[in-house]
Amino acid sequence: MAIKRCPNGHFYDPEVNASCPWCAVPADDVERTRPAGPAVAHAADKSTTVKLSPGGASIAGRPEDEGRTVAVVKRRIGIDPVVGWLVCVKGPDRGRDYRIRSEKNSIGRSDSMDICISGDDSISRSDHAFLVYDPKKRSFRIQAGLSRGLIYLNGEEVIASETLGAFDRIEMGRSEFLFVPLCGEGFQWETEQDS
Repeated sequence: MAIKRCPNGHFYDPEVNASCPWCAVPADDVERTRPAGPAVAHAADKSTTVKLSPGGASIAGRPEDEGRTVAVVKRRIGIDPVVGWLVCVKGPDRGRDYRIRSEKNSIGRSDSMDICISGDDSISRSDHAFLVYDPKKRSFRIQAGLSRGLIYLNGEEVIASETLGAFDRIEMGRSEFLFVPLCGEGFQWETEQDS
């Protein structure tokens, strides 16, 4: 009995098997894998959050947004514009900004949140806090969320709802954010017209 060794190091009997039974590849026809074309790297845009429906597909014959609540501002002016930003100045996502939209914004790690802070695992998955822009009063507020995690505004615990001012500091988990408003007394989307 003559034992043969395949290119992958397996031993087999060529009188019983014409090629290595472990590889299921003819022993004489082994080639190295080659790339089909030149390697192309695509940089992912980490500032974009893409939400998929369950299962990754939309339901046939049903509009994508059917049944979703539409913000009053979006219904009135046709867009859901940014009204301000949270900028992470301390913590795992330092340097990253988060867009604030009109009305109530839920904050948490889950990508289902309006403001998804995925890098800090000490921030609750959902509803750690709420950041609200009231277009009628042209004011911003921060509210304690439904989770057990605490939030601080300028070093003081937020128990219910607190008014936000430009460049206030908000602490959640291991992160600290700077609040940067766009809308307010000096600018409001409803008053701007397309040229």
